[in-house]
Amino acid sequence: MSFGNPFLVSRMQGFDTTIFATMSELAAKRGAINLGQGFPDFDGPEPIRDVAVAAIREGRNQYPPARGILRLRKAISYHQELFYGLKYDPESEVLVTAGATEAIAASLLALIEPGDEVLVFEPFYDSYQAAITMAQGVVVPVPLDQPSWSFDADHLKSLVTDRTKAVLINTPHNPTGKVFTEHELGILADLCVRNNLIAITDEVYEHLVFEGAHIPLATFPGMRDRTITISSAAKTFSLTGWKIGWICATQQLLDAVLTTKQFLTYVNGGPFQEGIAFGLENGTTFTSQISQTLKPQRDVLIETLRKTGLAVCDTAGTYFVVTDISALESYDATLFCMELPNKAGVVAIPMEVFYKDRGRGRTLVRWAFCKSPATMATAVERLLALEI
Repeated sequence: MSFGNPFLVSRMQGFDTTIFATMSELAAKRGAINLGQGFPDFDGPEPIRDVAVAAIREGRNQYPPARGILRLRKAISYHQELFYGLKYDPESEVLVTAGATEAIAASLLALIEPGDEVLVFEPFYDSYQAAITMAQGVVVPVPLDQPSWSFDADHLKSLVTDRTKAVLINTPHNPTGKVFTEHELGILADLCVRNNLIAITDEVYEHLVFEGAHIPLATFPGMRDRTITISSAAKTFSLTGWKIGWICATQQLLDAVLTTKQFLTYVNGGPFQEGIAFGLENGTTFTSQISQTLKPQRDVLIETLRKTGLAVCDTAGTYFVVTDISALESYDATLFCMELPNKAGVVAIPMEVFYKDRGRGRTLVRWAFCKSPATMATAVERLLALEI
């Protein structure tokens, strides 16, 4: 960890080793079930993996084109039109990235000047604050209040200043599992249009919705031309290690992002791009599988956590369930999570790392259910034996 590292630039002081690495390491040391980090313990669809293996064997192992292989860009364009009626030119309006994390960082580095403000719904995935800070921007949190994770529209509007440049929105939302409603997205769209703001949308959990529906912000009037839509194959196809993400945006916006992206990874994962293209080309064949698999896992975890006496917040999508432990005698979530591997052989994530003011998340814990039925059955057994 980098506590007061004299070589680290001042603006990045405090961004230590991620909580995911810390808790995953703890899980490995204790032999605990990792319900902390959001990755499956099972492989994605075999036909998709077979296409990537074939690409490797056929010698497609050198640099792919800077924007990504055309087959994948066409498949992404097809996917956006099939599911959302959004049309993007695969030649000029689609860019393949090293996962959604790079796409978000490249977008912020391309668009944010020093001192520009970015509205971000809080709690937020931890890389958002780091990426905004690297771009020398200013994080402006928009609170989501549990248990329903709603936001105050008037308060949102009051946060806009003459330095506000962009809104970064994640739906379905990590870490809360919230799926933003059409009404809420309409408020955001109106805010962006009225204030000439750019929207950066992280939609990596778009096919992991259990209640409601995912609606891209780019579908709202006036939003396609001011929205950078970001997604990834990691969650949809349970292939998190492949790190194949993408951006859809107007040519002008996309060219700006490509300017910074090309100096980050330049390109990545040529053979994997072939596999993901195949997965997207097949429409709903593979995209529906993961949500059907995980919904029962979510329901069992929610029931289990309630039986242990924990208060469960609403969750309509993603991999995650959030609990509030404020009713416990010892209600510090970080301490609770650090003790959990020894007490129950299970790892979870303290939510304070997803807040700019960490005190706001002090009593909240995030649990992941993106595991196999056998793994979840063992985790449930251990949690039910937990005395809290």
